[in-house]
Formats: sequence, C-alpha cells, structure tokens
Amino acid sequence: MCVDRAGDVARSTEVALPVVGRDAVESLVVDLGYRDPEDSTVNCLLEALRVGADVEDGGDEAVVAVVSGAADTAVGADRALAAQLDELVAAHDPDTAVVVIDTAGDEGVVPLVESRVPVDAVDRVVVRQARDIESTYYLLKQFLADEELRESVLVPLGVVLLVFPVLLTVTGSLALAIASITAVIGAFLLYKGLSVDERLGAVSSQAREALYSGRVSIVTYVIAAGLTLVGAFAGALGVSGLGDAGAFVAAMAFVYHSVPWLALAALAGATGRLTDEFIREEGVRASYLNLPFGAVSVGLVVRGFSAYFVEQAGVIAPVHTPALPLVAASVLSPEERLTAYVLLGVLVSLVGIRVSSRLTADGRGRDETP
Repeated sequence: MCVDRAGDVARSTEVALPVVGRDAVESLVVDLGYRDPEDSTVNCLLEALRVGADVEDGGDEAVVAVVSGAADTAVGADRALAAQLDELVAAHDPDTAVVVIDTAGDEGVVPLVESRVPVDAVDRVVVRQARDIESTYYLLKQFLADEELRESVLVPLGVVLLVFPVLLTVTGSLALAIASITAVIGAFLLYKGLSVDERLGAVSSQAREALYSGRVSIVTYVIAAGLTLVGAFAGALGVSGLGDAGAFVAAMAFVYHSVPWLALAALAGATGRLTDEFIREEGVRASYLNLPFGAVSVGLVVRGFSAYFVEQAGVIAPVHTPALPLVAASVLSPEERLTAYVLLGVLVSLVGIRVSSRLTADGRGRDETP
C-alpha cells in the first residue's frame, strides 16, 4: 500500500480513491508522471508495484493499493485516509500490510494502518538525488526530538548569540568580546565534559536524603566545611606576612598553618559517617573505622614536612622542649621535628588499624569496602 498523506494523487489526478490493483496503479503512475515528472510520489508508486511483485514471487497473494489524503486540512486528510483504509480492509480482508512512503510526514499514517491490519514492514523511498537532503532532514528531526541534545547545543549557542552583541556594545572591543565568549564556551564544555551537573545533582540528592533521614553526618559535613574555610583563612593569614619569601615557601607556609584545620575537617566528616554506621546497627565497615585515624595521621605527616621547609626558611621558630626530671631542656632540629611528626603519624595509623581489626574480629565491623 502506497500512502500519500499530502494528497498529491488526489489533487493531480481524477481517479477514484483508493486505487486498487496492479493495472490501475500502473495507469496512475503514467498519469501522475506525465503531469509532474519531478514528483517523488511517482517513485513511491513504482516501489509499491515492485514490493507487490516481490511478495507474489515469494508465493503469497498480494494486492497493490494507493490511498491519498483528499482534504485541505491535516485532520481531514487523516480521516480520508482512515475511510479508504476501512474500505480496503472490508473489500480484501488482508492478513498483513506493507506500507510504502516517501516523506517523513507519511510515517504518521502508520499507526492508522496498524489499528486496522498488522504491518509487516514500512518501506521509505528516498530519491537518489535527494538522499543527502532527506537524510539531513531526518537527522535534524531526531536531534530536535532529543531534549538532552537540545539543552547541550542549542542553549549555549543561543546564549552566545545573545551575549556577543551585548559584550561588543559594552566593551567596544571585538577581541575582548570574542575572548569572553570563548571563555564561557570553554567553561560550559568542561562543565558538561566532567559531568559536573550530574555530580551536583547527586550531591543535592544525597544532602536531601540525609536531611530527611536525620543522619548525623549532615551536621558534621557542615562542620567540616566550616573548618575547611577556617583552615584556608588561617593559611592565607600565615602567608600574608612573608613578603618576598618565594612561591614554594609561601605554599609550604599556607599548608603548615591550614593543615591542622583541614585535618579536623576530615576528622569531623569521618566521625559523622562513622556515627551513622553505628546508628544503623548493621556493623561498621572497616574502611570507615580507619578513616578518622587516617585523617589524623595524614595531617600529622603533612604538618611535619611543611614545618621542616618553613623552619629551614626561617619562617617559624624551632621547637623548645621543656626540662623534665630525667631530660634536660633542648631545641629540636628541623630533622628531629620532622621525624617526630612522621613517627606520630605512623603510630596513629597503626592504632587505627589495630582498632579496626579488633572491632572486625568482634563482629561489629565489616571488611567490605564502601
């Protein structure tokens, strides 16, 4: 069955619709082709004849038919097609149908056919000279139907087209306007390429779930964020009075002054997560048990190395140990200070491993990783 939803057959010829039978369709091809040789409907009719012949060669009985939307409106055309389909089904009682179309709009008739007779196949005819144009149309149609692609391509393109003339008018510099637009596009590409939107969505969902479930970790995470800001501020204060000490020394001074607060922030977050695990009463994962000790031990080691560099640069004073009953007062060298921090960090880490293994052996912890 050749479908002409646009009504070209009805407008160009005076045949009664639907057109049924090989001879009638062949006569229609000659008539329509004589009137308008450039009409793609001619190719659609010829394809319907070829498919019908192939079906008959396969041993099945086939009836070739043509339906056309003989109306001025889209609704009227579809109703006319539906009436012609009902007439064909009543006259021939087909088991299945093969629909032959030549445009994207004709595909909208396929549900009408499927509601009356099973459709075995849909054969779309594309004229060879117009194949690239037709394929481009279908690609654009598929692109516009994809909401995610529209948001990813059309929205930034629209923003660029709107912002560019504004920047050009305000700044009066073409180079500055192009640089600004390029920076915005680059930021958007990084935003999408690194899946920042998905990560932010996941973070918001987890925060909302934590608030609704009453988890302790949501409070400790806020505390951790505050301690992180305090650490950054403390590091900035420590760097502010260095003058021309050099970039490396300034970086080590920033780390030295900020790392205690950052370690406390990590400890607060880990403690909240560990508390949630205890509240669930499902056993605590061994990795969660190690996390607070790991945060403290890493903070001690980083503090020790940063202290070594800033002390060697003369930014901070050496450590003076007080006099004890069996030990005289002394001054620790930078190497001794670093060694003390590293040993203390290793000791805290070993204590964490011991506690984790003990609780796991008692059945209160779990070995699987998060």
